[in-house]
Amino acid sequence: MKKKVALLLALIMVFALFAAGCGSSDDGEGAEGDYAGTVKIGVFEPASGENGAGGKQETLGIQYANKVQPTVDINGETYKVELVTADNESDNSKGITAAQNLVSSGVSIILGSYGSAVSIAAGDVFKEAGMPALGVTCTNPLVTNGNPVYFRTCFLDATQAKAMADYAANELSAQKVAVLYDITDDYSLGVAESFKAEAEANGLEVVAFESFQSTDTDFKSQLSKIAAADPDALYVPSYYNTNALIAIQAKEVGLDAQLLGADGWDGVLSALDENNKSAVEGVVFTNHFTATDPDAKVQDF
Repeated sequence: MKKKVALLLALIMVFALFAAGCGSSDDGEGAEGDYAGTVKIGVFEPASGENGAGGKQETLGIQYANKVQPTVDINGETYKVELVTADNESDNSKGITAAQNLVSSGVSIILGSYGSAVSIAAGDVFKEAGMPALGVTCTNPLVTNGNPVYFRTCFLDATQAKAMADYAANELSAQKVAVLYDITDDYSLGVAESFKAEAEANGLEVVAFESFQSTDTDFKSQLSKIAAADPDALYVPSYYNTNALIAIQAKEVGLDAQLLGADGWDGVLSALDENNKSAVEGVVFTNHFTATDPDAKVQDF
């Protein structure tokens, strides 16, 4: 399985560059050794809630970047880089409060979040404060649309949807595909609609386009309808906890289709125990990072 601690090697340089452009604390308070001061970088990630495991992965990657580059040089002076974390709890309302806390904490830039919906919710806070924010894996275009201070290092949902539709058509030689998505989540809905359009553009028949809500835990009704449509592949663009339940229940209803997914599948093993990990064996999903990449920088990471 792939592991996403996503593009954090790039962040080693990116957050240093942004810190240089966004100002710094120059009063010397808390400075150690020969440091001229401290540059604070906000970490806007879920440490708890539905996406806590994904947020932990990104936070660990950011901490690794900070370990590799603990200082930044600005105008000939060396400043210490300090991470200030805020748990958005995978919740839009609480995410707004977490974003406000980071803005008022004296940070120069904010990184995050895992989860497009909470990133979108916090967008206005950053925009009104003029606070630069850099999304790591928030792939929904609404995160940055109309927001001049929000940027990203990751691909967009339309990109990964097209990649998977192309894969289904060209690598799997699929004829019929189905989609199961979370209608209450901006990320899931956006990817699902993009995949449907790209699949049809590839000449695939979308035989089912079923939805659920974020609070659902029983998907057997939708999966039974999908099984009756006999697709070659089922695309599920949701987050890992929900995906784990869907994978288990797909087997229980006898669905015989290749499971495909988006980057929210990363971390799915954390939602499974040893007795049911086989449910996700063979799942194919798009992602930003793979630990099996032979590139030396990836392996060092």
